[in-house]
Amino acid sequence: MSGKRKQVSRRGFMKIAGTAGLGSLLVPAGAAVKAQAGALTSGPGQMVVPRRPFGKTGEKVSILSLGGVLNPSDQLMFRQAFKMGVTYWDTADSYKWGKNEKAIGKYFSRFPDDRKKVFLVTKAATSNPKKLSETLNTSLQRMNTSSVDMYFIHYVTNVKKELTREVKAWADKAKAQGKIRFFGFSAHKNMENSMLAAATLGWIDGIMMSYNYRLMVTDKMKRAVDACVEAGIGLTAMKTQAAFSANFYSSIGSETDDALKLTEKLIKKGYTAEQAKLKVVWDNPNIASICSAMPNMTILQANVAAAVNRTQLSGGDRQRLEHYALRTAPGYCAGCATICESAADLDVPICDIMRYSMYHFSYGDRDTAVRLFNALPTEVKVNVRNADYTKAEKRCPQQIRIGSVLRRLSENLS
Repeated sequence: MSGKRKQVSRRGFMKIAGTAGLGSLLVPAGAAVKAQAGALTSGPGQMVVPRRPFGKTGEKVSILSLGGVLNPSDQLMFRQAFKMGVTYWDTADSYKWGKNEKAIGKYFSRFPDDRKKVFLVTKAATSNPKKLSETLNTSLQRMNTSSVDMYFIHYVTNVKKELTREVKAWADKAKAQGKIRFFGFSAHKNMENSMLAAATLGWIDGIMMSYNYRLMVTDKMKRAVDACVEAGIGLTAMKTQAAFSANFYSSIGSETDDALKLTEKLIKKGYTAEQAKLKVVWDNPNIASICSAMPNMTILQANVAAAVNRTQLSGGDRQRLEHYALRTAPGYCAGCATICESAADLDVPICDIMRYSMYHFSYGDRDTAVRLFNALPTEVKVNVRNADYTKAEKRCPQQIRIGSVLRRLSENLS
């Protein structure tokens, strides 16, 4: 292969892999998986997504959850997901400025009986009891339902400060009123600390956290999962594709060859790298479900094909994923904010901004990145440009070039 053709292959792969941060982008590879995907819509005998117990709740949920990126016009996606057994639906009051909740409400108005079979989850980015009530009531109205199965506080970073006695009292009252059945939170950074703390509370029903082939092998994450299982907390994995938080080429360079080798090996075995990343998470029986944004039928079918495919990953497959994770670590933010953010000389939410970078460079979702970045206080945005990240970069376990990534994003999104 010539140097030019090799470079094109790399860029083509990364365009695919980056977009696949939303889920398994590629159509199922190999004749067997293609046939399997076709069978999913074949009628009464179609295969459906398996279910697993969700913590101590007594509920069983589909191991694949429909993430919240759909619009009211995407009714066929909801219908097809339901028929395929993807009956865990995740959303939030903020997704698409409430349009995703309205899309769900439109579906339930047309198929009211389906509501009984859907495990419905929504979230609010507040721990203020009054605001929780207001947000929940708005969400219920949008979704045309009297209750949700799980209500999350979105993006918890400090369990002691955010999951207070007042929040517990609010959750107990909402349960007594029949507005929510279960309560928990989502965590994007310092996930392990939040999970370990939640396991000691005794009243958290579920947690949704970043969890993938890069994070699940660490001792701290293993301890956090074990603690939650012991406490009976249901676990939902998100960000399972471990999409790059930093621009791939500036951070990793020629090591994109590892991505190509990984993909080629897995495709020969009948599934894509994106599907393998889902399957390695499902291999942990303590993970009840994977939440994946599935904005089109291609991704939905690919993810469902992976869910119903009982072929196990081999030891070699796992080693290839671990090797790839090590080689490409400088492009991925692991969310260990306490390490880097305390080392910067100015107040900068490094891990949050890395997540915005991921939305922009890996997901191709510039609008979300712009909205989140520009919602930061003015002084914080100034700090992003002026901070000294030398110590933070030295402490970063992933060896990310934090300063260059954050300053580039600041210039790009401001």
